[in-house]
Amino acid sequence: MEKVKATISWCEKNYCATSVGDIINGVVLSTNKTLEGVKRSFAEAFRFHIEGCIKDNDRLSDDIRTGNYEIEFMMDTSALLHSLDGVLTRSAIARATGINERQLGHYASGIRTPRPQQRERIINGIHAISRELVAVV
Repeated sequence: MEKVKATISWCEKNYCATSVGDIINGVVLSTNKTLEGVKRSFAEAFRFHIEGCIKDNDRLSDDIRTGNYEIEFMMDTSALLHSLDGVLTRSAIARATGINERQLGHYASGIRTPRPQQRERIINGIHAISRELVAVV
């Protein structure tokens, strides 16, 4: 089974999913107001793109050609933080990560992009919060 990697970003008021690479000929892009919606619309756009590639006789792997693929979505930091809106406060994430709440806001809005170490701190902080929630009996 072929793995198709797609990146989900936050673009002002919508989620945006993109995939670029050697697996397909071209770029696939979709947007939606919700995280689940962008995943669905990206999958539809990807299938549509593959149909066009097949009609154009583009070179594709057998797995892609026959639909034997899985889309792996990776969220950038801004999309990750927006996906948690209404679930976790930025204040809670700031306490768990040690990253200033204002800085988290910059990451969420896309004004700044965190270094890989900062992104790792954010993910580890979110995981720490989730472990605390799971431990509640």
